[in-house]
Amino acid sequence: MQGRTWGLRLLLLLGLRLGSQEALPPPCESQIYCHGELLHQVQMAKLYQDDKQFVDMPLSLAPDQVLRHFRELAQAHNLSIPRQEPQVFIREHFRAVRGELQPWTAGDWRDSPRFLQKILDPKLQAWAGQLHQLWKKLGKKVKPEVLSHPEQFSLIYSRLPFIVPGGRFVGFYYWSAARGCGRVRMGRGAQDSYWVMEGLLLSEMPEMVKGMLQNFLDLVQTYGHISNGARVYYLQRSQPPLLTLMMDRYVAHTNDTAFLRDHIETLASELDFWSKNRSISVSSRGKSYILNRYEVPYGGPRPESYSKDAELAATLPEGEQQEGKGLSVGPGRVEPGHSELKAGAESGWDFSPRWLLGGPNPSSLSSIRTSKLVPVDLNAFLCQAEGLMSNFYSRLGNDSEAAKYRNLRAQHMAALKDVLRDEGKGAWFDYDLENEKKKLEFYPSNFAPLWAGSLPDPDDVDKALKCLEDSRILTYQYGIPTSLQKTGQQWDFPNAWAPLQGLVIRGLAKSPSAKAQEVAFQLAQNWIRTNFDVYSKKSAMYEKVSWPSSSCPQYDISGGQPGGGGEYGVQEGFGWTSGVALMLLDRYGDRLSSGAQTAFLEPHCLAAALLLSLLPQRQASRSPSGCSSCRFNLHTRPYLVLPPDPLSLEIPPPPCPSPSPVLGHSPGLGAGGGGGGGAGQGPGGHGWALGPSWNI
Repeated sequence: MQGRTWGLRLLLLLGLRLGSQEALPPPCESQIYCHGELLHQVQMAKLYQDDKQFVDMPLSLAPDQVLRHFRELAQAHNLSIPRQEPQVFIREHFRAVRGELQPWTAGDWRDSPRFLQKILDPKLQAWAGQLHQLWKKLGKKVKPEVLSHPEQFSLIYSRLPFIVPGGRFVGFYYWSAARGCGRVRMGRGAQDSYWVMEGLLLSEMPEMVKGMLQNFLDLVQTYGHISNGARVYYLQRSQPPLLTLMMDRYVAHTNDTAFLRDHIETLASELDFWSKNRSISVSSRGKSYILNRYEVPYGGPRPESYSKDAELAATLPEGEQQEGKGLSVGPGRVEPGHSELKAGAESGWDFSPRWLLGGPNPSSLSSIRTSKLVPVDLNAFLCQAEGLMSNFYSRLGNDSEAAKYRNLRAQHMAALKDVLRDEGKGAWFDYDLENEKKKLEFYPSNFAPLWAGSLPDPDDVDKALKCLEDSRILTYQYGIPTSLQKTGQQWDFPNAWAPLQGLVIRGLAKSPSAKAQEVAFQLAQNWIRTNFDVYSKKSAMYEKVSWPSSSCPQYDISGGQPGGGGEYGVQEGFGWTSGVALMLLDRYGDRLSSGAQTAFLEPHCLAAALLLSLLPQRQASRSPSGCSSCRFNLHTRPYLVLPPDPLSLEIPPPPCPSPSPVLGHSPGLGAGGGGGGGAGQGPGGHGWALGPSWNI
């Protein structure tokens, strides 16, 4: 009883200090890793560059002994512990991070997977082989002691091996754990397992993928959902729901229907979590629709970013802190800001101007309102998952469940169209719940419905293509920017992220429009060239890249520079970057070039490339380029190649990002488009090589 009374006292003290956040429960029960005076004292002393280092440390003793010894230390100093004392305490009661994992080489490893032979450029083929070799270095398995003494670890035991994103990282994540630049992030990596699994399947490692899937399924069976990552302090927040999509990729590659049958109900349980805990009713045009959002109703700072969150709360006016609402969102208006930060982390975009609304400083995290937005990509992912579940149940002979998910998908598609789509802009936009309007700003997520196949109207692709062209996104030569705003957050300009490139490229490539398919290829060429150049200079794959720009001195960095912004240091060895690169190399290996200057997708160049792509191969090979600012390699299929000096083209550089995207009209591609092969086919009939369920 005495221990419980002391624990309650500490919680009350912490609640008063951080704005009475006791109204919301802590992220987990642990008074070491999730809440309590020990966590507060250590994190606010800033003993480490990164708050996450402490909450990832295993204990040397049982938790009750550690807490008792800390209580004695606090009493000896009358609750005012000198800074040096926590350092000594940690050395005596905690162990170093990274000891929980051991190396693992997959049993289905192959030195030379078949897809490498499809890559015609020798340099790109060699590079792809090196990326494939990285999987051997990134395989890990949790040591048995985590299972036998779980109370001494924040790491959640995983019974099967998995891939970590780089040598520094401990544990796996669902969508993302990347959080930017500034300090080195020990142990928190953006695994982004969906894209890692794509790469592993190309590398002919289905057993590793099956094991990773099983780890995720175990989390759903134990906790009812997949947590942000395999740590106890992540348990109350999830991330973008891609488990059903992962299962689809695995089954399409292996035809392992037995594994699907064994776990179909677990897939349904995860979707039920999002339906029951992350849904909201939205009215539009006199009708009500059920859509989904990110929301984490748990209080207190994020344990892995404790001091930053606490300091952010401390900057608020005293009255707002005493109201217990956390972070300001405007004069006289307050919200539970710590839970909004957690919701931002749940989105995988931690952090982004997408989630910043209102307040005296709309570019500051004090304005974060994640739960007040209905995100396009989240709803597109769920819509796609519902379609896949319908297909799964049909395959397994359960017609009633197949019909249920078919109806859910139809309802979601109607909501995407009526609530999130803007016909005038030709794209989908996040919906602001409080102001009851769309947030008409550019993000690659605006095009997630293309990737998810949630298109009731075939013309939507051409309209989306025109939206990309009107906002000048196609003029950025190093990849698609994450936004057109510069707030200092990592999910904004000038950073480009691999999964967002894959999302847009795949969405366009699935179109029957030859024009959309050619733009998809050009975007793939740009992204592959960017990553190839980075790897050639750094011998590493990075989580994100940034742009050089002579017209914007604040972004004047060398080409191939790893991206910045956010809360931790530049990370290398990233699994999702490798996975997307391998996917594009597999799809376009007969066309991609390591030697081409990266192309601006100017309309006249694109038109010439498209024309040649539609000509018979023999005729095209005898034709002159016909374009003064473009050259074409005609060995296989045409692609854009800029002259050695891009300035000779007299093409204006991309504009500096403005506070809001440029969505006005500009001359260019227009909305029309020629026909072509079936969905998922290139102009010459080449489809994606990842299995039949590509066209979902």
